[in-house]
Amino acid sequence: MAMTKSANGTAQRRIRYSAAARRKGSRRQVNTLPLVSPSVIVLFLWMIVPLGMTIYFSLIRYNLQNPFLTGFAGIENYEYLLTDPALWTAMWNTLILVGSVLVITVVCGTLLAVLFDAEFYGRGIARLLVIAPFFVMPTVSALVWKNLLMHPINGVFSSLLRGIGLEPIDWFADAPLLSIIIIVSWQWIPFAFLILLTAIQSLDNEQKEAARMDGAGPVSMFFFIILPHLSRALSVVIMIEMIFLLTIFAEIFVTTAGGPGLATTNLPFLIYARALLDSDVGGASAGGIIAVVLANIVAIFLVRAVARNLDQ
Repeated sequence: MAMTKSANGTAQRRIRYSAAARRKGSRRQVNTLPLVSPSVIVLFLWMIVPLGMTIYFSLIRYNLQNPFLTGFAGIENYEYLLTDPALWTAMWNTLILVGSVLVITVVCGTLLAVLFDAEFYGRGIARLLVIAPFFVMPTVSALVWKNLLMHPINGVFSSLLRGIGLEPIDWFADAPLLSIIIIVSWQWIPFAFLILLTAIQSLDNEQKEAARMDGAGPVSMFFFIILPHLSRALSVVIMIEMIFLLTIFAEIFVTTAGGPGLATTNLPFLIYARALLDSDVGGASAGGIIAVVLANIVAIFLVRAVARNLDQ
């Protein structure tokens, strides 16, 4: 009986100690709020202050070359921008650029990931060469493509075409948007390759061996085993790339400067031209707000699609 009472007392003390420990732990979690709040406040201000200033400038008349043009403009800047054909041309170019680069990077990244998943001599060096373009700055890669590869006289492509008896192509005059798509795709294929290669390596080898024993060939394994396994990784690649591709600027600025005409002018470059070339800060700010709204709409749909894919 005494031993039973002692055991019960010990158990009760343990329960009280555990409850006290839980209460202490919960109090400790609450006390971390003062440590987190400064970072949250700084992050909030870092986002909300530029956005608030952009909204303010979009509602006033502010031209750097005409200091006497001031006052409240209301939605005048938005009306002028929305009725400007250059805006719709820039949005169409942005859509073509983003869609084309996404298709090229996803297809090439998937094929390269499947290829480099196999064992072969020098695979490590080959992987390093494939991912190398991702670490080159956009301005540097644009200069390399413009002056070393696509130059109509001294470029590598021109030399190859002349070697087989064909006329060289002036890429940035005859096919400017295609040239930008090639440059940007070259930069982003390594990103898709890394994500998709990691996803392929997580595929269970026993599943592939079972498919081979059932007589599945390489094509069947790709479409019925590998590709379904990559669905989540593909969603992540598309979401991240689309968000960054909406802000492409350096490649256009270095190579074509938005031309010829408006052939390669996308939405970010149009905002830059309004602000720094036309000195129209109010109109550029209105364009920035339109770009933010469009980017958020795209991000909402992408996040929902990715979340739905992850839930499945």
